[in-house]
Amino acid sequence: MRTEPIPGIRPHPVPIAFTEPWSYELAFPCDPRSPRIARTTLRAILGAHELTELSYRAELLTSELTTNSVRHTKGPAALRLQWRHPVLRISVWDMSPDLPKPYAPPVDPHAEAGRGMAILELVADRWGGCAIGEGAYGPGGKTVWFELGLGA
Repeated sequence: MRTEPIPGIRPHPVPIAFTEPWSYELAFPCDPRSPRIARTTLRAILGAHELTELSYRAELLTSELTTNSVRHTKGPAALRLQWRHPVLRISVWDMSPDLPKPYAPPVDPHAEAGRGMAILELVADRWGGCAIGEGAYGPGGKTVWFELGLGA
């Protein structure tokens, strides 16, 4: 077995330890396919980091937030995943400064929309959001985030 490095070939880095922090970001356009792409990307990342235990809840909530961004804003958006053992934080940024309204039951119980904030409240361990003013380095908008704890 060869143990010395091969000239011109760089060795692969050692994988990040499970308890070490990491983050990923995905920018996406205002397109109805974006929530599906965000869920697929999220699933791949969580699988690669052996966090499939969080996948179902993370995909459901990511779908809600990215769908809201695509439906209610005109510009680009971004998804960010941050792991700080044992908590996964997922945030969605978009160009609208309007924070989501608190959940109020729809007048029509058969309505097809209007339950996203209730789902966020019920499924996330913690969640929040903040409006971001436009600055010298780019557009403002808002970020809505949620956290899921491993083993929670």
